[in-house]
Amino acid sequence: MDFIGIFIVIFLLIVVMVLIIANVKIVPQSRAYVVERLGAYNTTWQTGLHVKIPFFERIARNVSLKEQVVDFPPQPVITKDNVTMQIDTVVFFQITDPKLYAYGVENPISAIENLTATTLRNIIGELELDHTLTSRDTINAKIRGILDEATDPWGIKVNRVELKNILPPREIQDAMEKQMKAERERRESILRAEGEKASQILVAEGKKESLILAAEADKRAAILHAEAVKESKIREAEGEAEAIRTIQLAEAQAIDYINQANPGDGYLTLRKLEAFEKAADGQATKIIIPSEIQGAAALAAGITETLKK
Repeated sequence: MDFIGIFIVIFLLIVVMVLIIANVKIVPQSRAYVVERLGAYNTTWQTGLHVKIPFFERIARNVSLKEQVVDFPPQPVITKDNVTMQIDTVVFFQITDPKLYAYGVENPISAIENLTATTLRNIIGELELDHTLTSRDTINAKIRGILDEATDPWGIKVNRVELKNILPPREIQDAMEKQMKAERERRESILRAEGEKASQILVAEGKKESLILAAEADKRAAILHAEAVKESKIREAEGEAEAIRTIQLAEAQAIDYINQANPGDGYLTLRKLEAFEKAADGQATKIIIPSEIQGAAALAAGITETLKK
């Protein structure tokens, strides 16, 4: 009898320990547990050790508090100019309130996907094709603002929304490719023309500079030549002046020597005859005969006439 009692006690202890161990929960980092008691919301367990009351409490939802990324499939949208295109979006969101996330909406991801699709159609419907392709940032900001406001009652915060791909119809893509090709060819032609223009300008400026430098060189050469000629003439004139000065000085010294020697009348008459000889060399048209020479000539003529008689 005692053995049966001991066995029952041990069995009850084992059952209690199993129940305790089974209801001890450790909530890891970046997780939250939504706990219900008797079918109603009771509390939210954050990170740490918690004990659940058996048979009365249960973990209704295991919620991740990390930022999550959802890639939605392409959605058909129509632009303002009636062009149908496929756009797929990527939504970055984070759960901020586990209770609202658990009880706010039945399928939060599906709700976000449908809300994103309808919002995207409304925004693209107000834009033309060209604006749609060039206004990604504006579209992303508008979608994020609308989704963030709509998901607040669900305990979800939308951090970012990105348009992953924008796929217009094939004929539109072909037309855009042709347009881009024509634009690139136009830019290439403009760049080539600007390059040729710049090259011609540089060549013309080079020729201009060359002519200017050549003219400057000719001018400098002419100035140097004129200065050289001037210097040569100055030196020649100085040489001639020095020669004349030397001759005059020599003649002055000769006259001084003659005056110091006190020459007689015969010497002076001889010098006059020499001067007369130079004057009568046949080049002059008029001859001025000094009075002394005239007297001597008259004397010679008289002597000659006497001898004849």
